[in-house]
Amino acid sequence: MLLLTTTRDALLAPLQSVAGIVEKRHTLPILSNVLIEKHGDQLTMLATDIEIQIRTTTGGHIGGEDASITVGARKLQDILRALPDSTDVSLTLDDKRLTVKAGRSRFQLQTLPAADYPSLNPPADAAARLTIGQRTFKRQLAQVSYAMAQQDIRYYLNGLLIIADGGELRMVATDGHRLAYAASDLEAPVPTRTEAILPRKTVLELARQLADNDDPLEIVLAGNQAVFRFGSIELVTKLIDGKFPDYERVIPQAHPKLISFERQPLLAALQRAAILTNDKFRGVRMVLEDGLLRIVSTNAEQEEAMDELEIDYQGDKLDIGFNVTYLLDVLNNLSSDTVEWRFNDGNSSALITLPGNDKFKYVVMPMRI
Repeated sequence: MLLLTTTRDALLAPLQSVAGIVEKRHTLPILSNVLIEKHGDQLTMLATDIEIQIRTTTGGHIGGEDASITVGARKLQDILRALPDSTDVSLTLDDKRLTVKAGRSRFQLQTLPAADYPSLNPPADAAARLTIGQRTFKRQLAQVSYAMAQQDIRYYLNGLLIIADGGELRMVATDGHRLAYAASDLEAPVPTRTEAILPRKTVLELARQLADNDDPLEIVLAGNQAVFRFGSIELVTKLIDGKFPDYERVIPQAHPKLISFERQPLLAALQRAAILTNDKFRGVRMVLEDGLLRIVSTNAEQEEAMDELEIDYQGDKLDIGFNVTYLLDVLNNLSSDTVEWRFNDGNSSALITLPGNDKFKYVVMPMRI
C-alpha cells in the first residue's frame, strides 16, 4: 500500500523538527518511534517522551492512501540524511513493514501500531493565552536559559520560570549560584498574572526550533501543561510543579560601586584567565583599584594568569572572587557592546545589567579563593 511520494527534503525537515526529543534508550520501545499520519495530501509527524510532545503538519505530498503508523525515528532520519538532496522518496506500507524507496536504494523498517502510541492532549481551557514574536522569545530564552540548574535535587530549579503579567513576559532561571532575569513586551496584555516552570528539555527544544524572525509564537498556559504553536509546529509540554524562589529578593537594589565595561575586551580577558583556573573550582579573582581591573587566576600547579583592563573607577580597593564559567556564560549570551557591573563588597553578590535597560539582570554569588 503506497502511502506517499515526495522529496527527501519534504520528509526530512518535519522529521528533524520532532525527532530531537526522542530518547535513544527507553523503557517503552514505541517511544523510540515517530508517529506518521497521512490524510489526503497532509502529512503529520508526532514524537513524544511522555513529558514533551511535538507535532508538525505539512501539505503537498502526492498520492497514496490514508494511514497511521509508527516507525523508528532515528533510523528513518539517518536514512533520509544519507540520501542525495532533492531525491524523490516513496513510502510503502506492507504487512507491518515500511519500505522507503529512493532511486535504487530500498530500506525496510519495522513498524508498531499507531493505536499504541501515547499522546498528550492539548488542554481545552487556558489560564493565559499570549502572543509574542519568535525572535523576541528566542533571544529572551538565550539571555536566561544558561542559568538553569542541570540535575539539582531542588527539581524546580531544573527549569525556567515564565511569568505573564499585564503586558510583560518575564523569564527567570537560577541554579542557586547565579540568577538571570529578562523581560519583554507582549503584543497584548494578559488579564491575570500567570506563572509556569518550563522543564529544561522543553527550553532547549524551543531554543533549537524557534526561528530568528518576527513570525508569531502563540503560548497557551493551562494547569500543568503549556502549548507553543509556531509555523507548522505544535509543542505540548508538562510543567514542573513546585514553588520557584522569590527572585525579586535575590536581586540587589543598592550596590554603591558601578563600573561600565566594554563587553568584548572583558570577555576576552576572562577567557584568557580561565585557561589557568583549577578544573574543579574555576575561580578567578577580580581586583578593583583606581582606574584598573586586575583579573587573576591560579591553579594547583602554582601557575598564574593575570590580565589588566583600564576602567573608569575611583574608590576603595575591592578584591572579589567568582566562578569564571558564570561570568563567561552571561557575557557570551549578551549582544550589547557595554555591560554595567554593580558591586558592594567582597562577600556580596554582584549585579550585571545593560545600560539604560531594566529588562535584563544577572546576579552572581562570589566565591572564596
